[in-house]
Amino acid sequence: MASHDDSAGIRIFPPAVYLGGLVVGYALDWLWPVPILPGGGGLIARILGVALVLAGLATVALALAAFRRAGTSPHPNHPTAALTGAGPYRFTRNPMYLGLALLMAGIAGIGNALWPLLAVIPVVAIIQTQVIVREEAYLEAKFGESYRAYRTRVRRWL
Repeated sequence: MASHDDSAGIRIFPPAVYLGGLVVGYALDWLWPVPILPGGGGLIARILGVALVLAGLATVALALAAFRRAGTSPHPNHPTAALTGAGPYRFTRNPMYLGLALLMAGIAGIGNALWPLLAVIPVVAIIQTQVIVREEAYLEAKFGESYRAYRTRVRRWL
């Protein structure tokens, strides 16, 4: 990814990490299928999966809308023009990453596939250590006390 002087310097594209987790999870499921809920529970897993997909899509859409209203880019390697505490940013500092995790878990549920569901764990760990830590350092350096106050009020995930 291209880097700018005024950016968090993220080296990976976060949605690609989530997609990669799904690919690895479903590859494992193809090799060794393990359902989330065996037997008749598959329907329940699928219903919950659809709910999680819808929740994830809504969370990401609301986060993108909040960025648009604030006049700043959601791209992790573009300058952040303003902080936003609106929309889902009132409840989580990372609604886009949370939404993508919900989406990933929902897709696993729809497939009633345990491996892609378990893949959410390392994906979130990668996002936390390789993306969020850098973004938070960048935002604190750029916005100082305003960001520290926001970070105190709002949890990282939920």
